[in-house]
Amino acid sequence: MRSKEKREAEKSEARNASANKKAAAPQPKRTSKAGVFCFAAAIFVLFSLIGTALVSLVVGLSAWTCIAGACFGAVGCYSIRIANQWERVVILRLGKYNRQVGPGLYFVIPIIEYAAAHVDQRIITTPFIAEEALTADLVPLDIDAVLFWMVWDPKSACVEVEDYSSAIWWAAQTALRDAVGRINLAEVATRREQIDEEVKSILDEKTNSWGITVVSVEIRDIAIPSDLQDAMSKEAQAERERNARLLLAEVEKDISEMFVDAASVYDKNDKALQLRTMNLIYESVKEKGGLVIAPSAFSEGFNNIDSFKDILK
Repeated sequence: MRSKEKREAEKSEARNASANKKAAAPQPKRTSKAGVFCFAAAIFVLFSLIGTALVSLVVGLSAWTCIAGACFGAVGCYSIRIANQWERVVILRLGKYNRQVGPGLYFVIPIIEYAAAHVDQRIITTPFIAEEALTADLVPLDIDAVLFWMVWDPKSACVEVEDYSSAIWWAAQTALRDAVGRINLAEVATRREQIDEEVKSILDEKTNSWGITVVSVEIRDIAIPSDLQDAMSKEAQAERERNARLLLAEVEKDISEMFVDAASVYDKNDKALQLRTMNLIYESVKEKGGLVIAPSAFSEGFNNIDSFKDILK
């Protein structure tokens, strides 16, 4: 029971951390569509005035004249529209696909035709999370990722799938779970780029018929359970200690081989051994100075010292 409560507390903390991250994220700066609404309002007012003027010439000015002018304005507002530079509008005629229009000014036949969808063809950013995705060694992970995608065929995006934004979100989450399920926990952190490419290829295969292209998939964060974090930390520390000991052993082996080579040189040349003895004594007193009491083994290095004068000269 305690372990279950502990897991629930960890999940709650992870969700709160995720919520804090989302709250701290910068607010998106979306482009404005005020120009489209202003154009529609201007068309409505203009056609209402024109309709009211024409009807008043025929039947005179009355309440019915104002109603007729308003209807005329509504028809003009419905028929004459504009699309932004990044938009494509899918037009259906009597329920069948007829054409796609935009950007700029376009016309729609009232009642017979209507705009089924306004498709944004810019690159769209969609964050998604794969909660408790199981790895190949059955370790649950919470993976936070970002999907970059765009619509290249507005007709397929409108006709082939009901809600392409939700569909690609669910497809991305499923593809990420499949990719993570094929590898072990130790490989998840080291193979991020491979996981990104694998998820992208899976999504491209699914979404190509929808008229959607996946630009890239990027993993932002991988949340590992706290009990496994301690175990992985100890494992990494043990691995580093093992590598350090192996390196120290190799260095000691190299040094011992060098000592063996030096000993063979000293064994063949007594003068070299004497010079080495004198050098050791000099190194011991050169910094602080002082009196040196040489044991018998060291004193032998000074035997026949006159013979070194020629060498030193």
